Amino acid sequence: MARTQTHRGALPPGPRLPRLVQSSGVLRFRHRFVPWLHRRYGDVFTVHLLPADRTTVYFAHPDAIRDIFAGDPDTFHAGEANSILGPVMGRHSVLLVDGAEHRRTRRLLLPAFSPGALDGYRDLVAGVAKAEVASWPRDTAFRSLDRMNALTLEVIMQVVFGVTDEDRLARLRPLVRGVVDVSPAVLLGWAFPPLRRVGMWRRAAEGVRALDREVHDLVRDRRLAPDLDTRTDVLSRLIRVDDGGDRLTDTELRDQMVTLLLAGHETTATALAWTLQELGSDARLTERAREAARTGDDAWLEAALKESMRLHPVIPMVVRVLKRPATVGGVDLPEGTVVAASILLAHAREEAHPDPTVFRPERFLGRSPSPTTWLPFGGGVRRCIGAGFSLMEGTAVLREVFATYEVRAVAPETPRVRNITSVPRRGARLVVR
Repeated sequence: MARTQTHRGALPPGPRLPRLVQSSGVLRFRHRFVPWLHRRYGDVFTVHLLPADRTTVYFAHPDAIRDIFAGDPDTFHAGEANSILGPVMGRHSVLLVDGAEHRRTRRLLLPAFSPGALDGYRDLVAGVAKAEVASWPRDTAFRSLDRMNALTLEVIMQVVFGVTDEDRLARLRPLVRGVVDVSPAVLLGWAFPPLRRVGMWRRAAEGVRALDREVHDLVRDRRLAPDLDTRTDVLSRLIRVDDGGDRLTDTELRDQMVTLLLAGHETTATALAWTLQELGSDARLTERAREAARTGDDAWLEAALKESMRLHPVIPMVVRVLKRPATVGGVDLPEGTVVAASILLAHAREEAHPDPTVFRPERFLGRSPSPTTWLPFGGGVRRCIGAGFSLMEGTAVLREVFATYEVRAVAPETPRVRNITSVPRRGARLVVR
């Protein structure tokens, strides 16, 4: 990579389009707009986004991505970069805090996502998957994205929140769907508090408040549960965490649970839908998946999931805000710049992933992917705390699907943006038998 130097305060080139147009391109048309910018400007380019002048410099080269992930967390603020999600996730969310507060929050969350804890969730996830997959229609086309969203929501409700009471589930499900299914316009509008009093922004804010009440009630009831000490769900584990007297408050628990809900529900569902679409589009891959499910070859199923995450990135980029001047990929950048490691571009690099448009699970067999060329969970000290849970969950679901059915995709798929995720445009329609 050419280590291009710029004068301190100068920015790499980029489009001279209005900020609204650039924001729309990045939020709604990322699959065409970002590759077009890459072809025109190369591995480094600048875009200007709303709200205000959110100057963002995109990087695609592994060396630059390494600089971002290895950067001093006190300089490279991830929480501030994710602030658009604050009105939903809450100010204590592990995704929104920086510095010492982030280190403390992550330390308190880690026990619930340790390898031992994941082993305890595995059978619960498999049970939810088995019940969901058994309900699928045979020999009739259906949208696998919808079914995966329903499945991962049940995993969140039962395994993460520990809710099995049907009355409470019936109240929570529509509230969760309403909060998850927000448009980019709502996300942008939340940066302007007066908008929260009108139209779709008001309805979204009301939905968040209703979800807050349910989650706070759940946390209160769980603290008083007589079997709290023996429960294995994530919420109960987090309530029990005590780091030398440092514990999560009710408000902090609310923010972390909503974060786990939003970060782990639709993202995992979408990755699974893309995986089923790819495996169901090739008879050879379908049979290989069935063999893996029959023989317990979870490594192959996990490799297929990872390859789907590479070929169809659910989230487009990882961002940081510079709190002081820094050099990324040889480019000197001023304080206040947002730096973005582009997942879309990193996953499509020919030198990192030969034939990058081809779905090939074998890329991930017997080796760990490079953290600078495969980054669906981010990287560095901010790598997604639920990455292991997501891969465990996805593998368990694939095992259940292919142990039960022969799967065929109905038609090819293209991506579209739904809130901040990239989903199959037609829902990844399948026929199973």
